[in-house]
Amino acid sequence: MLRASTNAAVRFAECTIRPSSSLPCRRSFSFFTSIRIPSTHPFRGVASPTSRKHALFARYSTSNPAISDPSRPDLFYHPVSLPMIGSAYAVSFLTQPPPTPDSCSVMGWLPAETAGEADAEAGLNDFVENPKFRAIMHEAIQTGLREKVDDIWINGALQLQQGWMHIHDSRNLPALGRIGDPDDIIASVLVRDSKILPDTYQPMPSYRLCTSDGPTLLTEGLAAKLKLVLEGAITRETVQ
Repeated sequence: MLRASTNAAVRFAECTIRPSSSLPCRRSFSFFTSIRIPSTHPFRGVASPTSRKHALFARYSTSNPAISDPSRPDLFYHPVSLPMIGSAYAVSFLTQPPPTPDSCSVMGWLPAETAGEADAEAGLNDFVENPKFRAIMHEAIQTGLREKVDDIWINGALQLQQGWMHIHDSRNLPALGRIGDPDDIIASVLVRDSKILPDTYQPMPSYRLCTSDGPTLLTEGLAAKLKLVLEGAITRETVQ
Protein backbone atom coordinates (compact mmCIF):
# COMPACT_ATOMS: atom_id res chain seq x y z
CA MET A 1 0.00 0.00 0.00
CA LEU A 2 1.20 3.48 -0.80
CA ARG A 3 1.95 5.89 2.02
CA ALA A 4 2.62 9.61 1.79
CA SER A 5 6.15 10.85 2.32
CA THR A 6 5.36 13.33 5.06
CA ASN A 7 8.55 13.44 7.12
CA ALA A 8 11.25 13.92 4.51
CA ALA A 9 12.00 16.40 1.75
CA VAL A 10 11.37 14.42 -1.40
CA ARG A 11 14.20 14.66 -3.94
CA PHE A 12 13.43 13.85 -7.53
CA ALA A 13 16.79 12.44 -8.56
CA GLU A 14 19.81 13.52 -6.62
CA CYS A 15 21.64 10.70 -8.34
CA THR A 16 20.14 8.45 -5.67
CA ILE A 17 19.40 5.66 -8.10
CA ARG A 18 18.06 2.45 -6.68
CA PRO A 19 20.33 -0.61 -6.78
CA SER A 20 18.20 -2.17 -9.50
CA SER A 21 18.95 0.70 -11.88
CA SER A 22 21.74 0.36 -14.44
CA LEU A 23 21.98 4.11 -15.04
CA PRO A 24 25.42 5.64 -14.45
CA CYS A 25 25.57 8.62 -12.15
CA ARG A 26 27.50 11.32 -14.03
CA ARG A 27 26.78 14.34 -11.88
CA SER A 28 24.26 15.19 -9.25
CA PHE A 29 21.26 17.44 -9.55
CA SER A 30 18.30 17.81 -7.28
CA PHE A 31 14.59 18.25 -7.64
CA PHE A 32 12.25 18.93 -4.76
CA THR A 33 15.16 19.94 -2.56
CA SER A 34 13.75 21.43 0.64
CA ILE A 35 10.20 20.76 -0.54
CA ARG A 36 7.96 18.81 1.80
CA ILE A 37 5.06 16.72 0.65
CA PRO A 38 1.88 17.93 2.38
CA SER A 39 0.66 15.77 5.22
CA THR A 40 -2.81 15.71 3.73
CA HIS A 41 -3.69 15.09 0.09
CA PRO A 42 -6.99 16.64 -1.01
CA PHE A 43 -6.31 15.27 -4.49
CA ARG A 44 -5.63 11.80 -3.22
CA GLY A 45 -8.67 9.88 -4.47
CA VAL A 46 -8.30 7.45 -7.36
CA ALA A 47 -11.24 6.69 -9.61
CA SER A 48 -12.08 3.28 -11.01
CA PRO A 49 -10.01 2.27 -14.08
CA THR A 50 -13.30 1.60 -15.88
CA SER A 51 -14.47 5.20 -15.51
CA ARG A 52 -14.54 7.57 -18.46
CA LYS A 53 -11.56 9.85 -18.94
CA HIS A 54 -13.25 12.94 -17.52
CA ALA A 55 -14.27 10.93 -14.46
CA LEU A 56 -10.74 9.59 -13.96
CA PHE A 57 -9.48 13.11 -13.37
CA ALA A 58 -12.57 14.49 -11.67
CA ARG A 59 -10.74 15.11 -8.41
CA TYR A 60 -7.99 17.12 -10.07
CA SER A 61 -7.96 20.81 -9.13
CA THR A 62 -6.10 23.50 -11.07
CA SER A 63 -6.15 25.69 -7.97
CA ASN A 64 -3.17 23.80 -6.52
CA PRO A 65 -0.10 26.07 -6.65
CA ALA A 66 2.89 25.09 -8.74
CA ILE A 67 6.19 24.33 -7.01
CA SER A 68 9.29 25.76 -8.65
CA ASP A 69 12.56 23.87 -8.85
CA PRO A 70 15.43 25.77 -7.16
CA SER A 71 18.05 24.05 -9.33
CA ARG A 72 16.11 24.38 -12.60
CA PRO A 73 14.10 27.64 -12.69
CA ASP A 74 12.48 26.52 -15.96
CA LEU A 75 10.79 23.54 -14.27
CA PHE A 76 7.58 23.49 -12.25
CA TYR A 77 5.67 20.81 -10.37
CA HIS A 78 1.88 20.71 -10.23
CA PRO A 79 0.01 18.54 -7.69
CA VAL A 80 -2.33 16.16 -9.52
CA SER A 81 -4.12 12.87 -9.00
CA LEU A 82 -3.75 10.04 -11.49
CA PRO A 83 -5.64 6.76 -11.85
CA MET A 84 -3.63 3.76 -10.64
CA ILE A 85 -0.92 6.10 -9.27
CA GLY A 86 -2.78 8.44 -6.96
CA SER A 87 -1.16 11.65 -5.72
CA ALA A 88 1.64 12.84 -7.99
CA TYR A 89 3.48 15.87 -9.29
CA ALA A 90 3.16 16.77 -12.95
CA VAL A 91 6.53 18.05 -14.22
CA SER A 92 6.13 20.95 -16.63
CA PHE A 93 7.94 23.88 -18.22
CA LEU A 94 4.90 26.06 -17.56
CA THR A 95 3.77 27.79 -14.39
CA GLN A 96 0.20 27.47 -15.61
CA PRO A 97 -1.47 24.31 -14.25
CA PRO A 98 -2.27 21.73 -16.95
CA PRO A 99 -5.98 21.48 -17.84
CA THR A 100 -5.82 17.75 -17.05
CA PRO A 101 -3.11 15.65 -15.38
CA ASP A 102 -2.35 13.94 -18.69
CA SER A 103 -2.09 17.20 -20.67
CA CYS A 104 0.51 17.24 -23.44
CA SER A 105 2.16 20.12 -21.55
CA VAL A 106 3.22 17.66 -18.83
CA MET A 107 6.65 16.09 -19.34
CA GLY A 108 5.87 13.29 -16.92
CA TRP A 109 4.86 12.49 -13.36
CA LEU A 110 6.66 11.97 -10.08
CA PRO A 111 4.61 10.07 -7.48
CA ALA A 112 4.03 12.01 -4.28
CA GLU A 113 3.68 8.69 -2.50
CA THR A 114 6.10 5.79 -2.50
CA ALA A 115 5.77 2.23 -1.43
CA GLY A 116 7.33 1.22 1.89
CA GLU A 117 8.61 3.52 4.60
CA ALA A 118 7.17 6.97 5.11
CA ASP A 119 10.61 8.50 4.60
CA ALA A 120 11.11 6.82 1.21
CA GLU A 121 12.19 9.29 -1.45
CA ALA A 122 10.94 9.43 -5.02
CA GLY A 123 13.75 9.12 -7.55
CA LEU A 124 14.57 8.48 -11.19
CA ASN A 125 13.00 5.04 -11.19
CA ASP A 126 9.70 6.60 -10.12
CA PHE A 127 9.51 9.14 -12.96
CA VAL A 128 6.90 8.27 -15.61
CA GLU A 129 7.19 9.83 -19.07
CA ASN A 130 4.20 11.36 -20.82
CA PRO A 131 4.13 10.18 -24.48
CA LYS A 132 1.95 13.17 -25.41
CA PHE A 133 4.74 15.53 -24.35
CA ARG A 134 7.35 13.67 -26.38
CA ALA A 135 5.27 14.14 -29.52
CA ILE A 136 4.68 17.86 -29.02
CA MET A 137 8.34 18.41 -28.08
CA HIS A 138 9.51 16.97 -31.41
CA GLU A 139 6.93 19.08 -33.21
CA ALA A 140 8.21 22.23 -31.48
CA ILE A 141 11.87 21.46 -32.16
CA GLN A 142 11.28 20.73 -35.83
CA THR A 143 9.25 23.92 -36.20
CA GLY A 144 11.93 25.88 -34.35
CA LEU A 145 14.61 24.59 -36.73
CA ARG A 146 12.46 25.53 -39.69
CA GLU A 147 11.90 29.02 -38.29
CA LYS A 148 15.62 29.37 -37.42
CA VAL A 149 14.93 30.37 -33.83
CA ASP A 150 18.19 29.00 -32.39
CA ASP A 151 21.61 30.33 -33.40
CA ILE A 152 23.41 27.36 -31.83
CA TRP A 153 22.02 24.92 -34.38
CA ILE A 154 22.36 27.40 -37.22
CA ASN A 155 26.06 27.74 -36.39
CA GLY A 156 26.33 23.97 -36.00
CA ALA A 157 25.08 23.53 -39.55
CA LEU A 158 27.57 26.11 -40.80
CA GLN A 159 30.42 24.16 -39.21
CA LEU A 160 29.20 20.76 -40.41
CA GLN A 161 28.42 21.94 -43.96
CA GLN A 162 27.24 18.49 -45.10
CA GLY A 163 25.79 15.44 -43.38
CA TRP A 164 23.55 14.48 -40.48
CA MET A 165 23.58 16.69 -37.40
CA HIS A 166 22.46 15.36 -34.03
CA ILE A 167 20.24 17.58 -31.88
CA HIS A 168 21.74 16.93 -28.44
CA ASP A 169 20.13 17.52 -25.08
CA SER A 170 22.12 20.22 -23.28
CA ARG A 171 22.02 18.32 -19.97
CA ASN A 172 24.94 16.15 -21.12
CA LEU A 173 26.72 17.61 -24.12
CA PRO A 174 29.35 15.38 -25.77
CA ALA A 175 32.97 16.39 -26.15
CA LEU A 176 33.85 18.30 -29.30
CA GLY A 177 33.77 16.00 -32.30
CA ARG A 178 32.16 13.15 -30.35
CA ILE A 179 28.72 11.60 -30.64
CA GLY A 180 26.61 11.90 -27.52
CA ASP A 181 24.92 9.14 -25.56
CA PRO A 182 21.84 7.68 -27.32
CA ASP A 183 19.79 8.71 -24.27
CA ASP A 184 20.74 12.35 -24.93
CA ILE A 185 20.30 12.57 -28.71
CA ILE A 186 16.87 14.09 -29.26
CA ALA A 187 16.83 13.81 -33.03
CA SER A 188 18.92 14.06 -36.19
CA VAL A 189 18.51 16.40 -39.13
CA LEU A 190 20.22 16.56 -42.51
CA VAL A 191 22.48 19.51 -43.32
CA ARG A 192 23.19 20.43 -46.93
CA ASP A 193 25.27 23.41 -48.08
CA SER A 194 25.51 24.49 -44.41
CA LYS A 195 21.73 24.74 -44.12
CA ILE A 196 19.37 22.64 -42.01
CA LEU A 197 16.71 20.73 -43.93
CA PRO A 198 13.86 20.64 -41.37
CA ASP A 199 11.78 18.12 -43.34
CA THR A 200 14.50 15.51 -42.76
CA TYR A 201 14.03 15.74 -38.97
CA GLN A 202 14.12 12.26 -37.44
CA PRO A 203 13.35 11.71 -33.73
CA MET A 204 15.75 9.40 -31.91
CA PRO A 205 13.77 6.47 -30.41
CA SER A 206 16.37 5.91 -27.68
CA TYR A 207 16.10 9.47 -26.33
CA ARG A 208 14.93 9.70 -22.73
CA LEU A 209 13.10 12.67 -21.25
CA CYS A 210 14.82 12.11 -17.91
CA THR A 211 18.22 10.57 -17.17
CA SER A 212 20.72 10.72 -14.32
CA ASP A 213 21.70 14.16 -15.67
CA GLY A 214 18.20 15.51 -15.28
CA PRO A 215 15.13 16.15 -17.42
CA THR A 216 15.09 17.62 -20.91
CA LEU A 217 17.24 20.75 -21.27
CA LEU A 218 17.02 22.45 -24.65
CA THR A 219 19.15 25.25 -26.03
CA GLU A 220 17.70 28.70 -25.45
CA GLY A 221 15.97 29.25 -28.78
CA LEU A 222 14.38 25.81 -28.93
CA ALA A 223 13.37 26.00 -25.26
CA ALA A 224 11.54 29.27 -25.90
CA LYS A 225 9.83 27.77 -28.95
CA LEU A 226 8.74 24.72 -26.97
CA LYS A 227 7.26 26.90 -24.27
CA LEU A 228 5.21 28.84 -26.83
CA VAL A 229 3.94 25.62 -28.38
CA LEU A 230 3.00 24.23 -24.96
CA GLU A 231 1.14 27.41 -24.05
CA GLY A 232 -0.82 27.16 -27.28
CA ALA A 233 -1.58 23.51 -26.61
CA ILE A 234 -2.93 24.31 -23.14
CA THR A 235 -5.22 26.97 -24.64
CA ARG A 236 -6.63 24.43 -27.11
CA GLU A 237 -7.06 21.79 -24.42
CA THR A 238 -8.89 24.23 -22.17
CA VAL A 239 -11.57 25.08 -24.76
CA GLN A 240 -12.20 21.45 -25.71
